[in-house]
Amino acid sequence: MTCIETPLKGCFVITPTVIEDSRGYFFESYNKQKFESQIGATVNFVQDNQSKSSKGVLRGLHLQTGKFAQAKLVRVLQGKVLDVCVDLRKDSKTYGQHFAIELDAINKKQLFVPRGFAHGFLVLENETIFSYKCDNVYNKASEGGVNYNDKTLNINWGISEKNLILSEKDKELPAFADF
Repeated sequence: MTCIETPLKGCFVITPTVIEDSRGYFFESYNKQKFESQIGATVNFVQDNQSKSSKGVLRGLHLQTGKFAQAKLVRVLQGKVLDVCVDLRKDSKTYGQHFAIELDAINKKQLFVPRGFAHGFLVLENETIFSYKCDNVYNKASEGGVNYNDKTLNINWGISEKNLILSEKDKELPAFADF
């Protein structure tokens, strides 16, 4: 596996070493020792989550705040997404900046999203299965987020808003300036 830091400090793209032959493929999707040595930090994942969504579903931009802040290691098991994270760490040089990458079942790439980032994804193929490891448990009272179409963030989701499928909760997330 290789871990390459994105322009956002502490956020990494992880590319596995895939071994393919006539039977199919094999790869290590996670190895704590290798992962931590490459990102230079200790991460103790305690919860795994999975979602299935249709094309056009946008989930985000979400985060957990305070003592329930979460770092995430995300990947696609089936299908394809445009994955986006936003640095909301006020003391960061990249505060308010975002990073986007296509993750899919073919490229098998993962994204490590550190604590203090909002995260979301747009589903690009039907029947997409998205998986993420979290280093802290979910706590409803600590939910937070930023509106996906915030003008300051200026994220190019690559899709017309009329084609998006959003939860009511995500439609009501605050603007970046109000976060």
